[in-house]
Amino acid sequence: QVQLVESGGGLVQAGGSLRLSCAASGRTFITYTMGWFRQAPGKEREFVARISWSGGSIQYADSVRGRFTISKDNAKNMVNLQMNSLKPEDTAVYYCAAGSGTLNRPTSWGQGTQVTVSS
Repeated sequence: QVQLVESGGGLVQAGGSLRLSCAASGRTFITYTMGWFRQAPGKEREFVARISWSGGSIQYADSVRGRFTISKDNAKNMVNLQMNSLKPEDTAVYYCAAGSGTLNRPTSWGQGTQVTVSS
């Protein structure tokens, strides 16, 4: 497994931007599909975005497509999520995840970072 640590959460006004980062440890980082999930209060955890090990395949949830951008730096063992045009409904704890394939069942999770968007 790979160990994941998120950073970059915080409080921002609607329409603003935040950049989340996820630092991964483990020499096999380059082989993982990486992604972001989020969980709002009282709701189930939901998929946000994922990127293949090569970076050649990227998928987004419909709710964030066009506003969020996921990227991966294999040399630095980092995966980032650039979030623009944030909305109050984006408020959640965001989790970095690692696994294989389509990331339906991540094998590693970060501890989560809070993102709060005020109206």
